[in-house]
Amino acid sequence: MEHLSIREIHDRLSELEGWEMHGNEIVKEFEFSNFKDAMEFAQKIGEEAERENHHPDININYNKVTLRLTTHDADGLTYKDFKLAKIIEQLV
Repeated sequence: MEHLSIREIHDRLSELEGWEMHGNEIVKEFEFSNFKDAMEFAQKIGEEAERENHHPDININYNKVTLRLTTHDADGLTYKDFKLAKIIEQLV
């Protein structure tokens, strides 16, 4: 799978609120009212990631969930990362 160009990445990022490019990843932090809500969100992401066969890095710090998306096989960002980011946005 071929990674996206910088222009394609910026075009797709403009469609996603709060996501930022950090190196070869797109990153967003979500904040919840408590640990339980953060864990439930992370569980939903895990289920969707399995369906898409595309797995983000998930960091949970009490009520905050930080997600990092990249396509390791392509050594960069692909349409799969942005597709999963859009799915994740619908879970919030």
